[in-house]
Amino acid sequence: MSGWISRFPSLADVADPLLRSSLSAVRVMELPSGATVFRGGDPCRNYLLVLEGSVRVQKVSESGREILLYRVESGQSCILTTACLLAGEDYAAEAVTETPVRAVAIPLGLFHEAMGASRPFREFVFRAYAERITSLILLVEAVAFGRMDVRLARCLLERAGDGAELNTTHQDLATELGTAREVISRLLKEFERTGLVRLQRGRIILDDSAELGRIASGAGGNTP
Repeated sequence: MSGWISRFPSLADVADPLLRSSLSAVRVMELPSGATVFRGGDPCRNYLLVLEGSVRVQKVSESGREILLYRVESGQSCILTTACLLAGEDYAAEAVTETPVRAVAIPLGLFHEAMGASRPFREFVFRAYAERITSLILLVEAVAFGRMDVRLARCLLERAGDGAELNTTHQDLATELGTAREVISRLLKEFERTGLVRLQRGRIILDDSAELGRIASGAGGNTP
């Protein structure tokens, strides 16, 4: 197999030459950052695989509050798309590219043909589905039962990477963590008061990553 399929080693076991040829011929598409991939209520017509970049899948309430469900990144499929294709239902959330994205969209008919004809393809789809379901359950547990100061400290460190600052807004962090902006602002103010961070417009500077790491591990005290 060649082309985009080489990015997914599990698909190398698809034996049917006609099916391999059909999959290989699926067009690779390129999307700019900020593009809407699908909206809530849209019909699901393709099985999506991301080759490069990041797609943010989120749910927006009627009041406008957003919660990040998960990201689809290089080498991954979209769990919501899989569920909609298997159930024959429309999308119940929206997806937006966070970076320039290269992806393939396997048409609905070819997806069902491959699911019926190829055991390796079925295993690939269901393995990816199971992995993402697990991470989604962990997200629900974190939102429902996790301490927000722990989750915020962890998020700050992850997004800063090897650096000591990140460009973001309180609303962006609130969306990422599935809470209200006021909650994030209060916690950040407390982090600032205790010397862990400095807050600037659109930027957060991490002054004590070690202590943030201790909080992120759950070892720190509860922030009121």
